[in-house]
Amino acid sequence: MNDIRSDANRCFVCGVGNSIGLKLTFKMDGEICRSEFCPGVMHCGYDEVTHGGIIFSVLDDVMANWIHLKGIRAYTAKCDIRYKESLPIGTHVTVEGHCLKQRNRLIVMEGKMIRADSGDVVAETQASFMIDATA
Repeated sequence: MNDIRSDANRCFVCGVGNSIGLKLTFKMDGEICRSEFCPGVMHCGYDEVTHGGIIFSVLDDVMANWIHLKGIRAYTAKCDIRYKESLPIGTHVTVEGHCLKQRNRLIVMEGKMIRADSGDVVAETQASFMIDATA
């Protein structure tokens, strides 16, 4: 179970208090944050393919949860995504996030979504997070 902050309980991706949310659980495996996801029909964009915004949200959250599980409070400043193939609904994936570098108040992260059946990368992200100086 996530060690979720009380103010993140309604997060669309990981919040257990969001009735329409994905309720993903994140855990650290060494220096990699991981979770699993299987999109359903309610996550469809068109032609039985998972909406790209859902994919983006899950990847943003795996990177943010790496930071959160390290005890740091930060916010996404910039995120670039590269979609490599479509994700049919009902396809199980693993998401991974890890830190590329950290300097001062900036943390640069990488995220990947990988199909469980083939090992193919569905999408990958690189994002910058700003550490909350008030926390």
